[in-house]
Amino acid sequence: MGTPTDTFITDALFQPIKLGRITLANRMAMAPLTRNRADKGNLPAVLAGEYYSQRAGVGLVIAEATQVSATAQGYDATPGLHTPEQIAGWKKVTDEVHAKGGKIFVQLWHTGRIGHSVFQPDGQKPQAPSAITANGKTFVVGQGFVPTTEPRAIETHEIAGIVNDFRTAAGNAIQAGFDGVEVHGAHGYLVDAFLREGSNQRTDAYGGSIENRARFLLEVMAAVIAEIGADRSAIRLSPVSPVNDSVESNPQPLFEHVVRELEKLHPVYIHVVEGHTGGPRDNAPFDYEALHRLYSGVWMLNNGYTKEMAVEAIASGRADMVSFGRKMITNPDLARRFRENLPLNAPFKDAPLYGGEGPHGYTDYPSVG
Repeated sequence: MGTPTDTFITDALFQPIKLGRITLANRMAMAPLTRNRADKGNLPAVLAGEYYSQRAGVGLVIAEATQVSATAQGYDATPGLHTPEQIAGWKKVTDEVHAKGGKIFVQLWHTGRIGHSVFQPDGQKPQAPSAITANGKTFVVGQGFVPTTEPRAIETHEIAGIVNDFRTAAGNAIQAGFDGVEVHGAHGYLVDAFLREGSNQRTDAYGGSIENRARFLLEVMAAVIAEIGADRSAIRLSPVSPVNDSVESNPQPLFEHVVRELEKLHPVYIHVVEGHTGGPRDNAPFDYEALHRLYSGVWMLNNGYTKEMAVEAIASGRADMVSFGRKMITNPDLARRFRENLPLNAPFKDAPLYGGEGPHGYTDYPSVG
C-alpha cells in the first residue's frame, strides 16, 4: 500500500477539486471546442445536449466558444448567448449535463477581426482594436475559405457597450444553467487582439502601453465578475500562440501584468494554452511558471497533454487541472479510459472536425461498454 503522496501521484488526475461554489470530481476538463454545428438562429446544435452529457465524466466541461452579441460572430454555425431562444437552447444542454452528474462552464467569445462581414448585421465590417486585416481565412457557405474581412477600429465610446455585452452574456449563461463562464482571451480574438501590438495600434486609453492594451481584458473580466461573481468567472489565455495572426514581440511582461491584475479580481481559474495552439509547445520561449506564481486560484493548462504529462503537471504542482481537446472529441469517456489505462479511439477518417450534420463524428464515438 503506497503512502498518501504515492497515491496522489498515481491518481493525480482523479482527485476532486473545489472550483468556487462547486466541487469537481477530477482534475480533467474538456477544452472548449468549436464544431460549427449550431442550428438556425445560432442555437446550440440539436444534438449538443447528448454530445456534452456524454463527456460529463470529466471534472469540468467547457462548452464551445459562444458569441456574446450579434456582432461578435466570425464563423459559420457557431452558437450565441444573446437571445431568449439561445438561452433556452443552452438550458436543455446544461440540464442534460447536470443529469449525468457533470459540471459545465461556457466560453464567451467575440471574434473581433477574425471573421467576415457576411456574418455581421447588415454586412458591416467586423470590429477590432485597429483597422488591421488579419492574415487568415474563414469559411463562408457557397464560397469556401475566403480571406478575413478588413475590420473597422472600435470607437472609444463603443467599448463600454462591448464590455456590457460580455456582462449580459455572463448573466444569460447563469440563466441557461451553466455553472460559470470562461472568457475567451486567447487566439487572436477580440480580447486577445487588444493585448497585442500586432493588432492594436490605438492611441487612446486602450492602446500603446502594456497597461493600456490590457485595459479591455480587465474591464471585461471586472464586468463579468460583477454580474455573476468571481467564483463563477474564468479566462483563457494563449501567451505565445501565433494562431489567427497573433503578434507580440515581448509577451512575458505583457502577460505577467495581465495575470498580476487578474489576481486582484481573482477569477476562479485561469486557463493557459502552452505554446502554439494545436502545435508545438516550445514554439517560443516563455516562463509559464512566472505567471503561475502571480496567481493563487485554480491554474489550468492545455495543449497536447497526454495522460502521463497531465499527471506530472498536477503531481508536481505546475497545474491544478489540465484540459483536453481533440481527445475529448474522439473519447467521450476519456476520464474512464485514463483511469483504467484503456486504449483511445482513433478519429473517424470520414468525419469532419468542423461542420457536419447528424451524429457521425459528433455523438457516435464509442464509449467503453
